[in-house]
Amino acid sequence: MRSVKILALLIGCAIAGGVAAETVVVDGQVQVAPSSIARPRRGTTMRVVRAKFGAPQRRFPAVGKPPITRWDYPAFSVYFEYNRVVHSVVHG
Repeated sequence: MRSVKILALLIGCAIAGGVAAETVVVDGQVQVAPSSIARPRRGTTMRVVRAKFGAPQRRFPAVGKPPITRWDYPAFSVYFEYNRVVHSVVHG
């Protein structure tokens, strides 16, 4: 069930495109705010992410088919399909 939720999130993010923004809730309403936090772009390999951002604080094992892997950094998380970035999410 968890892998289905992650996959749905990733598909939704892929449809949204490469917009750099944060989702913020203000007075019960969802708003989008621009984000200046540097993070990996879609299609970047794990090797390049590690070289540019260093080792992640935490790595999660691959889940589902295709395998989706998550790496957590202090300010963001990166989601990989096989060894390529499919999305990165800024922490709230």
